[in-house]
Formats: sequence, structure tokens, C-alpha cells
Amino acid sequence: MPASAPAPRANGARVLADLNALRAIGAYKTGVHKPTFSAAHKASLEWLVAQLPAAGLTGAIDGIGNVLTTSAKAGPKLLAGSHLESQNHAGWLDGPLGVVYALEAARVLNLDTDVNGAVELAAWCDEEAHFGHFLGSRSYVGAVSEADIDAARDRNNPRTMREALTEMGFAGRARTHAEPGRHIGYLEAHIEQGETLESGALKIGVVTSIVGIWQFRITFTGEQNHAGTTRMAIRKDAGLALARFCVAIDESFPGLCGPRTVWTTGRITLDPGAPSIIPGGAEMLFQIRDADPRVIDRLEAHLHEMARSVTAQGRCSAAVERIRNGLPAHMDASFQDAIEAASADLAGGKSLRMPSGAGHDAQILATIMPAGMLFVPSIGGISHHWTENTDDADIVTGAEVFVEACRRLLMR
Repeated sequence: MPASAPAPRANGARVLADLNALRAIGAYKTGVHKPTFSAAHKASLEWLVAQLPAAGLTGAIDGIGNVLTTSAKAGPKLLAGSHLESQNHAGWLDGPLGVVYALEAARVLNLDTDVNGAVELAAWCDEEAHFGHFLGSRSYVGAVSEADIDAARDRNNPRTMREALTEMGFAGRARTHAEPGRHIGYLEAHIEQGETLESGALKIGVVTSIVGIWQFRITFTGEQNHAGTTRMAIRKDAGLALARFCVAIDESFPGLCGPRTVWTTGRITLDPGAPSIIPGGAEMLFQIRDADPRVIDRLEAHLHEMARSVTAQGRCSAAVERIRNGLPAHMDASFQDAIEAASADLAGGKSLRMPSGAGHDAQILATIMPAGMLFVPSIGGISHHWTENTDDADIVTGAEVFVEACRRLLMR
């Protein structure tokens, strides 16, 4: 019997061309600047919609800024995608890589009569949290109310989300919600945003779990007074209390955390914030990431104990408020197996099963369907910065593995 023809593979040149076309929209130095509901973000969404017919897909931008597509092809449906907006003045691959891989998988597999089923594409809005946390994917799974949209505000300027939707021309459109049972699962590709793959000369990360993210607002209240006439011994300096709190966290957390716990003080504000005035108020936004909720519970309890200790000392009071609770997610074992098998065929087996220390839309989709993630190397482990990059050869290898993993999942 004649040997069967090899399965069609991803077109690497086409993938790179697509990514560079998106890079040109909102270009900033070697990266991009396309915050959610900016003109560059809208242009990227419109670019994607224009590519859909060639992939055997129909779709449009919905009422929260998602692009959700459908295929008329018979058989099982696999959902795949990522996001197109960026952090401010950031990298060109964080998000678009996963969207373009999904688009390429649809172009290759949806038009292949030997493949039973189809890839349907999703571009989720606001994964980068300019207005909220995973608003697009959370809307799709039914976890965003109209009141949530009413309350959402742009962290870059004073506009509301309702105003932004109107400016973009999306107001009044229906939001697309998941159709129970339609998809066999969700697959997402992303740059690693770390240096594990690069340092190990590996090509593919097979994500096992996605970290949970807990965020806190920690406030300090002292007494505002004159910086020149108030003796040091009697000052109630909220800024100093905050600074000491930060040092105390770094001194005490290592004895309480897990092996992969990380924590970050991402923003500090002083009130009134003038050089000649002792701060009467101070605030820090503090984040803890771990895959084990028990570790977070232990660290959160410690934060409250630290705040009580500050207050008991009498000069300033401290209060801890949890403002975000993002539970971790485990990736489906069969999806992990499909990625690893595809990597064995197309990446020389240079893969590693690894957790994700960053949050992704896949953890939201995992609440309603099996989900998986694939990583490609990040040069120098840099992300959320305009120097973020991945070698072209690694991008192409990742695309080939992604398409083959999709094929395997559809043909199970």
C-alpha cells in the first residue's frame, strides 16, 4: 500500500508575516503600545476579523471586545486563542502569538478534509487588565455582569468602560457566551515570559498549572504635618510605616512561603505626596502568586498579623484589604500529552512540563472545559517590556507543534 501523505504543517513564513503585521499596528520601539480599547487595539481586532474567511471561520467583535468565531465544518470543535491588546509600551508577542497560532491552526486544519472537526478562534479582550481582570474570557464563561461593566474604569485615564465601548463602536452589541458542550476544550499558546526554556536549550513548555494571583491594598494612616518643624521623635509618618512594612515582608515571607511563591509591591502612593509634608496616608498595592491556596492563606494571615502589630505600636495604623482572588488552574492531562507528543515529532522532544507563573485566559476557560497551554522560549526571559522577543526559528517550531497538537486533540 502506498504511504499516506504527510499531514499539512504550519506555514512558518505566514505565521511570522502575521505577527509582524500586528507588530506594525501600534508600534513602539521594537515592541507595541496598544492598551485595551485604544485605536491600535481596535485596528488589531479588525485585522483579525479580515483574516477569518481564509481560515474557514466566521466571526465578529462582540459587545465586550472579544472576537469569537465559528466553523460550519462537521465534527468536534477545539477553541484556541489568546489576546491582542498589550501592556503599556510592551512586547509584540505577549498575546498575539497565541492568536496567530490559533489562526494558523484553523487555516491548516479546517480546510483539511482528512481532519475531522475544526479549530475555532477566540481573541479575548483585556487580558492585560486595563479595565479589569480577564474581562473578555470571564464574560464568555458568564462571570461578568452588566454591573461589573458599569463599574469598570480605565487604569490609564478617567474614562469608564461604557465610554470606551461607545468610542470603539461596540456599545449595544451582544456579548458572546459559551455554548455548553460545543468545544472539546481550549488550547492557548504564549511566550514563556521567563528564562527556563531558553536556559535549558528547550523549545516547548507544556504547562501543567497556572498560578493563582491574590492582590491586596495595604493602607497606612498617620498624621500629616510640617516636614521642617515636626521633631522626628513625635512624627506619625505613614510613608515610613509603609517602607518598614515592605522590608518586614521580605524578611518574614521566606520562612512561610512555598517553593515557587513570588510577591511584589507594584505601586506605592503617599498622601499628599509633597516633599515638605510628612505623609499622613500611604498605600501599597501588593500581590502574591502561588499555585497552592493553602500557602496564600498562610501568607494572608501573616499580613493581617503584621498590620495589627503596626497599629499596636501607636504611631500609625495599618489595614489589609484583599482586592483580587484569582484561583490557580490545572491544565488537562490529555492536552499536556498532545502537546508533548507533538513536540516529540516536531521539536526533537525538547519539551518540559512546567507551571506558569503568569496568569492567562486559559485558567478562566478551565473553569468550564478542559484546557491546555504551550509555551515557547522568551529571549532573556523578558516580557512586559518593549525588548520582549523570541527567535524566529522558535516561533516557527512553536507554530508547528501547536498545529500538530490541535490535530491530535481533534482526531482523538
